[in-house]
Amino acid sequence: MDHLLYLAMSGAKENMNSLTLRSNNLANANTVGFKADLEQARAMQAFGDGLPSRVFSMTERPGQSFAPGGLMTTGRDLDVAVEGDGWLTVQDAQGGQAYTRMGNLQLSPYGVLQTSSGLNVLDDAGKPIVLPLPLEKISINKDGTIAGRPEGAAPNAMEEFQRIKLVNPDIKTVDKGNDGLFRRKDGQDEPASADVKLVSGALEASNVNVVDEMTNLIRLQRQFETQVKMMQTAEKNDEAHTQLLRLS
Repeated sequence: MDHLLYLAMSGAKENMNSLTLRSNNLANANTVGFKADLEQARAMQAFGDGLPSRVFSMTERPGQSFAPGGLMTTGRDLDVAVEGDGWLTVQDAQGGQAYTRMGNLQLSPYGVLQTSSGLNVLDDAGKPIVLPLPLEKISINKDGTIAGRPEGAAPNAMEEFQRIKLVNPDIKTVDKGNDGLFRRKDGQDEPASADVKLVSGALEASNVNVVDEMTNLIRLQRQFETQVKMMQTAEKNDEAHTQLLRLS
């Protein structure tokens, strides 16, 4: 009974964790550049003062799906999508470097190039990109170089400014944080790569497979219901065992 209840209880708990992860994937099905989280479960022994005779379920996030999302053409000057492998470098909330594929960029009132969530985009030197305002025209080249035409200048008077820091770390060396940004596991900053290319006027869609996520949500809900029924069965067995002891 004890084994049955412990297994069912831990299994239900981990089913809930899996449901949270899959629900988060589904909620970000329309988030630009989002990479879906993966989940798996395995049996683990419980170690304590006695012998490790109890086994519980544990859900892990082994990584993310790095499959590319679909390319959406927008025609907007500040929209960019990474072509193939690679990442844009941004400044996270702690002031460090982090990586994202979210290419729907914007200019702050002070001319700072930012993501749609307000994170500063960094240049090759690791500094925030600040453009001189006002600009009549702005373009982002394939190599990440930003060019613009000052207000009132001749149509062909395009000036080149900073270059977006584009990186291409080995996906085995990066990890996704709770803020949705990727960082190197060793805490180091990835050097800029000249091999990463951008597509201007386009965005990368989320790589979440909505049908797959819905199927997994249904599967996990059914498993959770089974675990609850097992706990109810354990309770009934315990009551029956108590009645037999009283009769004896």
